[in-house]
Amino acid sequence: MSGPVAPALYAILLWWSATGLVLVLQHLPRRTHARSMIAASAALAGALWAIRAVADDDSEAGAYIGFTAAIVVWGWQEMSYYMGFVSGPKPAACAPNLRGFDRFLAALATSLWHDFAILAGGLAILCLSWGQGNRVALWTYALLALMNASARLNLFLGVRNLNAEFLPPHLGYLACYLTRRPMNPLFPLSVTLGTALVVVLARGALEDQAEPQAVIGLTLLATLAALATLEHWFLMLPLPSAALWTWSLPGRDAAAPAEIRETGVRPE
Repeated sequence: MSGPVAPALYAILLWWSATGLVLVLQHLPRRTHARSMIAASAALAGALWAIRAVADDDSEAGAYIGFTAAIVVWGWQEMSYYMGFVSGPKPAACAPNLRGFDRFLAALATSLWHDFAILAGGLAILCLSWGQGNRVALWTYALLALMNASARLNLFLGVRNLNAEFLPPHLGYLACYLTRRPMNPLFPLSVTLGTALVVVLARGALEDQAEPQAVIGLTLLATLAALATLEHWFLMLPLPSAALWTWSLPGRDAAAPAEIRETGVRPE
């Protein structure tokens, strides 16, 4: 088991620290966000260069670099949205009378440019690694994008724990698109498919015939899929998930931001 242990621990540490870093930066005063995005954009350029540089590198180091670079690209996507630089054509609260598909379209309008940016990021990574043997960056980014979309849809349809304390105050308008419910039809499918993906990736990593680079890459992906599935469970189970990143929310208590406490969250 020594083979998969190190990459699994690396994936957990990188996921935890990268998530915390984004939370720290997005909760800093708004005047700091432009500087943060400039630094993040420089890191994005470096990550894309690294993905191209290791696209034909089938070594264990190539797997680690590809995985890390994809996390950096995804971090830029998250920062650009949560800092308000790349959002949508109508980043505003929904009208009180909106229901059903109209409410979904209004929610989509708050993040449409963000969604296009995610797609563009995936296409960039695909082009940079096209025809090459190291696809760890591509599969990492695709996994993050799919699980993020699933989590957002679950929040829209309804979950027990909204984790609204993670939202910075300037995104308080998103409250009306969140729904508090004990269950929604998508959640069982999300966690079932997520768990199945973890099993498939883990089995591939543990095969006796697997090459070292494949063991590293599949373990990194399996761990990330497990963490993403766990994040889905955090939306439903009474677990203190916010405690994982308490250190990244300086000056904030466990309550939701004022904008979210006062308005918006839809009950069951």
